[in-house]
Amino acid sequence: MKPMSRFEKKFGKYTIPNLSTVLIACYAVGYIIQLINSNFLYFLTLNPYEILHGQVWRLVSWILVPPSMGNIFTTLIMLYFYWSIGTTLERTWGTYRYNVYIFSGMLFTVIGSFIAMGAGYLFYGEAWMLSGNAKVIFSQASLCFSTYYINMSIFLAFAATFPDVQVLLMFLVPIKVKWMGIVYAVIIAFDFIGGARGNFMTPLGAIQLDFSLFSRIAILSSLFNFIVFFFTSRNRIIRSPKQMKRQYEYKREVRRSTAVTKHKCAICGRTDESHPELEFRFCSKCNGNYEYCQEHLFSHKHVL
Repeated sequence: MKPMSRFEKKFGKYTIPNLSTVLIACYAVGYIIQLINSNFLYFLTLNPYEILHGQVWRLVSWILVPPSMGNIFTTLIMLYFYWSIGTTLERTWGTYRYNVYIFSGMLFTVIGSFIAMGAGYLFYGEAWMLSGNAKVIFSQASLCFSTYYINMSIFLAFAATFPDVQVLLMFLVPIKVKWMGIVYAVIIAFDFIGGARGNFMTPLGAIQLDFSLFSRIAILSSLFNFIVFFFTSRNRIIRSPKQMKRQYEYKREVRRSTAVTKHKCAICGRTDESHPELEFRFCSKCNGNYEYCQEHLFSHKHVL
């Protein structure tokens, strides 16, 4: 793939290798917290209201809030699946591009949460200005901004990069990833069109708020990195497994053809690369830098 200009050279040293492993480890910590005390997760969510009131750790800690948890078996399968496709993307794109993709999705999500807060005050400002309302409302609305759509963006990127790769659905049915990507896109569309409402008690009575505003902004912001990727880089990095194999074989042949050998026998032409078991020595009686393998060191005719 084409280098990503000077930015990769300048910031590439700050990338995190095996980023998918780090993400899965964060989810594992979140699942442990959820099993021990699920209420503690509310202190980790991406809540812009609390961030502006001093709880700045939420800018990072929301990554520990894992996607919804099923039974232990399905959870482990889900974690392995996302680790597998994320690792494949990192190997294909390179560590730098994969880091940029993931961290841009996280950054857009954080920005989206503050945009949602501003939009909420704009549309529901009168009700939210009452004492205590915003704190409770944003505590619930912050759940919309989670790692769920970050994982979704990883899968969509994988489906766009390797559309013809087959996976076993439910371990039985072979299906191409591009069809699963279409199903995921439909699910996202339903999530975007739909929404949830919440009822809250205020000093003036109960109010009902439409959380569709938050969920829609969360979807757009969390998947904005995929939108950018799809319209800017898609045609340059989509490759089938056969193309990847051909490229790998080509690079291997190039490395072999351009490899610089350190030792080469002047008689038989064998090198330390083709025959690493041999020893090579220079002859002090030959006029010039003539090197011979152990079989011809004492039997060759000296060059005068």
